[in-house]
Formats: sequence, structure tokens, C-alpha cells
Amino acid sequence: MKFYCELKKVVDDSYDIEIGHKLSDTLINDIQNGLVGKIKKFAVVTDSIVENLYAKEIFDKLIANGFKADLFVIPEGEKSKTRPMKEFVEDSMLNKGYRRDCCVLAIGGGVVTDLAGFVAGTFGRGVPFINYATTLLSAADASVGGKTAVDTPLATNLIGMFNQPKKVYIDIDTWKTLPARQLSSGLSETIKHACLGDLEMFEYLEKNIEKVLQNNVEACEFIAERNCRVKYNVVMKDERESGLREILNLGHTVGRAIETVSDYKLLHGEALSIGMVAQVKLGNELGFISEENMNRVISLYKRANLPITIPDYIDKNVLVKKLYTDKKVRDGKLRFVFQKEIGDVMCFGDNAYGLEIAENQIAKIIENM
Repeated sequence: MKFYCELKKVVDDSYDIEIGHKLSDTLINDIQNGLVGKIKKFAVVTDSIVENLYAKEIFDKLIANGFKADLFVIPEGEKSKTRPMKEFVEDSMLNKGYRRDCCVLAIGGGVVTDLAGFVAGTFGRGVPFINYATTLLSAADASVGGKTAVDTPLATNLIGMFNQPKKVYIDIDTWKTLPARQLSSGLSETIKHACLGDLEMFEYLEKNIEKVLQNNVEACEFIAERNCRVKYNVVMKDERESGLREILNLGHTVGRAIETVSDYKLLHGEALSIGMVAQVKLGNELGFISEENMNRVISLYKRANLPITIPDYIDKNVLVKKLYTDKKVRDGKLRFVFQKEIGDVMCFGDNAYGLEIAENQIAKIIENM
């Protein structure tokens, strides 16, 4: 005997992305006006740096407006994006009496939004969450698109799920408190987005990258809006990375591997910068990008104060082997996404954006970096 369990349904996971300045009151107003329905209980997840800069203020406003809330603080940095830290947040929420009638509010950068979004997706089999991005890296990448994950000792982002937030707030004013190194790291994903889908943004960055590094309001607003436009145009067409969304991994095959091999001494954007240089160098050899445009990309990363060579402490043989932990690997074969000149990507067939690469091809590039 067998039964057919029909569960066809249409789920609308659409959400707003609001870009602006000092958005904490906007967040509170949205919650009061039903952003997450009638929920009155908020698990505010943040890190040890953002806690006193922004999270405590938002927490206090929630309490002042009659909501119940608790702060759950993780140590800052990529090393907190782990399964044990996810368990810590979940156990802390359970100990405070949180059940399914709650919302997770992530306030911070990419580590916080990745971890908190994953917690929300599994806590009580799923509760709503909101992202309040406080870094350029998170604004450009992690807070938008619904990818949530934790790292493992083997590689980054191998354990996770697609889980879309109820809303994303990109508060540009928070970038003013970012250390220069963090601001540069955030620019790495911005340049990547320009390389894969926005020639106009790339040209703007060539003319104005110093303004972004100086927190010029107009320049920051421009890149925040263009970043979101590039990313949501991809995510809307391919939410769960069945094809097109793979292009957002441009530069990440080498980038994620070097981030792990460096034991996170390199920030994500710094590792991605090296990965993007490797990608354009290999792409140039394969005829996908001219030498002139290859040099433009490398020059822009250098002007953003990002590394363009592999640090001496990295064992290049270990790095090459680590490439095989990349999520794009199929049947044990390395696959790379490549940009097509600047502002476009290579397509290698019907909805196929990854190209199989022999180990010796990329090993040669890495050896010479």
C-alpha cells in the first residue's frame, strides 16, 4: 500500500531592502506596524563589537516600546561562525524561554547575519528573522539573498540553508565606525559585483574609490544601491543556486580556500581579493578577459588597500588541495566561474556558469602569485 502526499504550494519570500541613515527608528516603526505579524518577543543576536555600538540602542528601543527582548552576544570575527556557536545561541534562547513565537533580529556584519539567519531557520523548525547590516561587507553580500551558514574546520559555509529574512536594513551611517581594514574588506565584494554585472559601477569605483574609503555619503549611497541591484537581480532569477546564482561565487574558489588555509588571519574580503586576482589571471590565459581589463581589476583591488598576492605563510600546495572543498566541485573536478571582460560573466552552456578546470592550470597561477 502506498499514498501520494501532495504538498505543492507557492511561497512568497519577497522582502524589502531599505538603504538609509540611522534606521533604528524605522526598524521599530516597521515592527510596530506588523513587519513580523503579532510577534512581541525578539532574540537580538549581535557580536562583541556591535553590541555597544548599535545593538544595545536597538534593544533598549524594543523594550521601551513594549516588546520583550534579550541580547545574545557572540565574540566578533569569523571564528564565531561555527556549529558550537549556533548551539550556544540556540541554548541561550531556550534558557530564556524562547519558543516558536519569536523573531530573530540580527544586528551586525556577515558573521552575525549568516549565523542568526541559520539559527532562525532551524529554531522551532523556523521562526522569522530580520537583518540590520552594520558593515559594508554585510551590506554588499551576506545580509541580502538568504544564504545562511556556518563554517567547519574543512571549509567555509559548508553547513547551512537558504532562508530569506523579513526585511534587510542597510544603515550606511554604521560604516563610519568600521576600521579601515574592514571597510576595504567590504569593498572586495563590491568590486566583485561590478566585475560580474555592472560595468558602470566598476567605472564609478575607478574614479571614486578613495571617496568610499573616506566614507563620502554620496559614494557610499551609490555603491550600497548598486550592490543590492546586482545581487537581487541574480537572486530573483535563481534563489537556490540551481545555475545563475553560481556567478556570485566569482573569485570564491580560491578566495574561500585561502581564507580557511590562513586560519582566518585574512578577512573574507582580503581572501576574496586574492581569489579575484587568480580568477582574472586564469581568465586571461583562457581568453575570457583582455590583459588591459585584467590589469584594471587588479589595480582596483590594490587601490582598495586589498592584497593581490598570496602571503608567504600560506603553503601553496595545501592551498591547491583545499580548492577541492569548494561547493562548485562536481565529481571531484574543480569548477570556476569567470568574468567576461568587465561587467559580465562567461556562460558555458544552458544555465551553466562553471567551467571545469584542471588542477595544474590553477596551480600554475597560484605558484606565480
